[in-house]
Amino acid sequence: MPISAGDALPTDVKLMEMGESGPAPVSSGDLFAGKKVVLFAVPGAFTPTCSAKHLPGFVEKAAEIKGKGVDEIVCLSVNDAFVMGAWGKDQKADGKVRLVADGNGDFTKALGLTMDGTGFGMGERSQRYALIAKDGKVEELLVEPGPGLDVSSAESVLSKL
Repeated sequence: MPISAGDALPTDVKLMEMGESGPAPVSSGDLFAGKKVVLFAVPGAFTPTCSAKHLPGFVEKAAEIKGKGVDEIVCLSVNDAFVMGAWGKDQKADGKVRLVADGNGDFTKALGLTMDGTGFGMGERSQRYALIAKDGKVEELLVEPGPGLDVSSAESVLSKL
């Protein structure tokens, strides 16, 4: 059963992000503890909707979102830290959106938000969603009901803040 509003996010999942000297671990607990965080997840870095609309929307609206009391905006994908780091550079996300890799899909599985992308040669990935969390607890969960981008867009998240 997927996570829902009011639930605590898992605190013991190891995620990765590209650091100055290469991939660096970050725990899911540290990502959310004591902060208001908007996290949005995409099926894959460099994929069409993710690269043309989803991440760019959050990069463009980062100041507005943070102006609503959000400490950090995080983009998560079942990709490796190298891919997420390169995608962040390509999308000019530095300082606006933090790109985090869920390489093994452990966080995605813990939330119950996996997607079967084997038909596209992508394996198991994350569904497209966004969530608003305060101190590790989900306040809003916005899961896309199908293909496309609507409920988990930057504009939709802004309307919930």
